Amino acid sequence: MKLVRRLLIMLLLAALVFGGVIGFDWYRGRMIAKYLKAFSSPSESVSTMTAEPTDWHDQLSAVGTVRAERGADLSTDVDGIVADIDFTSGQDVKQGDVLLRLRTEDDTARLHQLQSALTLAQSNYQRDQRQLAAQAVARATVDADLSALHQAQSAVAAQQALMAKKTLVAPFSGRLGLRLVDPGQYLAAGTTIVTLQALDPIYVDFYVPQQYVGRLHAHQPIEFSVDAYPGRVFTGTVQALNARIDTATRTLQVRGVFPNPGHDLLPGMFGHVSVTIGAPTRYITLPQTALSYNPYGDTVYVVAPKTIDGKKALVATQVFVRVGQTRGDQVAILGGIAAGDSVVVAGANKLHNGSLVTINNAILPLDNPNPHPAEE
Repeated sequence: MKLVRRLLIMLLLAALVFGGVIGFDWYRGRMIAKYLKAFSSPSESVSTMTAEPTDWHDQLSAVGTVRAERGADLSTDVDGIVADIDFTSGQDVKQGDVLLRLRTEDDTARLHQLQSALTLAQSNYQRDQRQLAAQAVARATVDADLSALHQAQSAVAAQQALMAKKTLVAPFSGRLGLRLVDPGQYLAAGTTIVTLQALDPIYVDFYVPQQYVGRLHAHQPIEFSVDAYPGRVFTGTVQALNARIDTATRTLQVRGVFPNPGHDLLPGMFGHVSVTIGAPTRYITLPQTALSYNPYGDTVYVVAPKTIDGKKALVATQVFVRVGQTRGDQVAILGGIAAGDSVVVAGANKLHNGSLVTINNAILPLDNPNPHPAEE
């Protein structure tokens, strides 16, 4: 009985051993077939670029607002009725040009009256001086007549100043805006008549974080672009930095000055300001399409030839990289790949680590450090 039991146990163990061997061979065959099938399957078509170092200038970007070198809303200091308008909307004027006159008929009559009083005061004073020399009049009378003369002179000067205020002249050279009044209209003191803007040169004000204060200085070159002129870049320089930091935003106001001979830039426009700061640095740059941004790290695919079962193939390997600043279509790579590596720049979304690839560079993504929208 014991012998039979031992034989059964031995047969069971032998069956288990042979079954394990047969199962392992079956599993290994499945894996080999799967691998061969994967190897024989069509490879993915991708576009690649060779990683190369380039000069990288740090760029400071901000939103800027255009303002005139000099600008004012013109008005008169006194009330009156508009008599003459000597300008048209949009006209370029010179400093001192007469723009508008208010009616002065009553003021002219008042001036003549005061001038007559001044003439009488002068005659009285001169006559009293001659009589004083002959001791025919008291000194006090002469002094009173001199005071009356001074009062008459002041009255005439005040009336002339009042009449001058009724003539509006251009305080500086520039371009006028739209006319806001009409002849015969009554104007209260301070009513805006027209705006005057000096447009060449012109200023662009923008704000930068306080950590950049030490990297900005006067005469630093800057670029400015606006949506009104697609593809066009205006070049100027930093004119000045504000003397204090804004305590609410911890930013510094910077003013750039730009030549504007064609008066293309107008006060109130806003656009993109770009300032080149610091010395150039050598970085490997890639198109931003090459990167896959993930919570666990940023990656690219590097393509290299490998031999698999005696066959040569191109294999994509996923590599983690350290990313720096961006400029236009490009991104700076601080680490993870070396110069000369072949990096996938298009088609990476269909790859996984170890994918077989074929290279097709007929169409490459944009790789412009300073792109501008194409004009329509």
